[in-house]
Order: sequence, then C-alpha cells, then structure tokens
Amino acid sequence: MTENTGHAGTQGLGDTGDEIADAERKLQGAAQSAAVAEQRAVAEIQALEADLEKARLQTAEELEKLRAEHSAALRRERDAKELAIAAAENRLTEIEEQASAAEQRVEAAERRAAEAEQQVTDASARARESAAAWLRTQIEEIRREAGQQQ
Repeated sequence: MTENTGHAGTQGLGDTGDEIADAERKLQGAAQSAAVAEQRAVAEIQALEADLEKARLQTAEELEKLRAEHSAALRRERDAKELAIAAAENRLTEIEEQASAAEQRVEAAERRAAEAEQQVTDASARARESAAAWLRTQIEEIRREAGQQQ
C-alpha cells in the first residue's frame, strides 16, 4: 500500500504540477492578451491623438481662412465706402465751383446793370442839360427878338 500511496502522492503532485503549468500557460496567455490589448489601446489613443491634432490643424486653417475672407470683405467694403466718399466729395467740389461761378456771373451782371444804370443816368442828365441849354438858347433868342422889336 505504501507503493500505492506513494504513487498516489506522486500522481497528486503530478496533477498539481500540471495544474500549475496550465495556470502558468493561462496566465501567460492572459498576459499576452493584456499586452496585445494594451498595444491596441495605445495605438488607438495615438490614432485618436493624431486625428485630434489633424482636426485642430484643419480647424485652425479654416479659422484663418475665415479671418482672411472677413478681412478681405471688410477691406472691400471700406474701399467701396472710400470711393463713394471720394465721389461725393468730388461732386460737392463741382457743385461748389458751379455755385462760385454762378455767384461771379451774378456779380458781373450786377456790375453791368449798375454800369448800364449809371450810363442811363448820365445820358439822362446830359439830355436834360442839352434840353436846358437849348431852352436857354431859345429864350435868349426870343428875348433878343422881343428886344429888337421894341
């Protein structure tokens, strides 16, 4: 019986060794699976980080593009307003020049009218003086004739 017991004890140790070996294989398999899972997780995290960086860069580029477009639109609007202001200023200058020219024409017309009025006044005065001189001459002749007849 001791042989059986020894054999049974050896067999029990053999079973335990097999179980330990089996457990070690399972543990090693689980460790390998965990390492593979960790590598996949790291790779996925790196891929997500790369995607995130790519998205950041794309967003930054789009933002810069939008800023440039907005700046260009503002510049175009400012240029258009400046052109409109310049055109309005030019038109105002033209109107002011036309008003000044009209004022000068009015002043010239007023001077001519005043000169013409003065000429009429002078001519009227000369005509009165001539008429008065003629009347004096007529009166003197009439008096001479009347004095000669007496």
